[in-house]
Amino acid sequence: RVEAFRDAASAMEQEKEILLEMIHNIQNSQDMRHISEGEREELNLTANRLMGRTLTVEVSVETIRNAQQQESLLHATKMIDEIVNKLLDDLEDAKMRLMSLYGACTSDVPAGPIDQKFQSVVIGCAIEDQKKIKRRLETLLRNLENSEKSITLLEHQK
Repeated sequence: RVEAFRDAASAMEQEKEILLEMIHNIQNSQDMRHISEGEREELNLTANRLMGRTLTVEVSVETIRNAQQQESLLHATKMIDEIVNKLLDDLEDAKMRLMSLYGACTSDVPAGPIDQKFQSVVIGCAIEDQKKIKRRLETLLRNLENSEKSITLLEHQK
């Protein structure tokens, strides 16, 4: 029952992330440009209200880590954060680097290179942390893909 409880709480954490991403995507959707100003304002108000309500929910499943696992998690997080902080400087390079980090987290054969250093750091993390790191990278890559689509659409409208 304890594991089922932890799994349910983890699923709720993930559902919150998905809801926040969906609301954000709706707010930044190209479809928002094709509706009247009044409808857009009403949708934004509703989205902001839903975002606020979603953010009031705090679900947390703590992971028990030894000192080495804690250090590995901090190192992996730092590596991802460094790339995210440089996103605006060079979007294409950041995307390729994030893809190589993601390749290091998946058991599938990745399409591109694998960051071996990151892979060794992630292996040192607790299993639950490995899953969270992989999900974070998936979300970042998905958001980058959505941003690129929006930019492409905007360029074609000119």
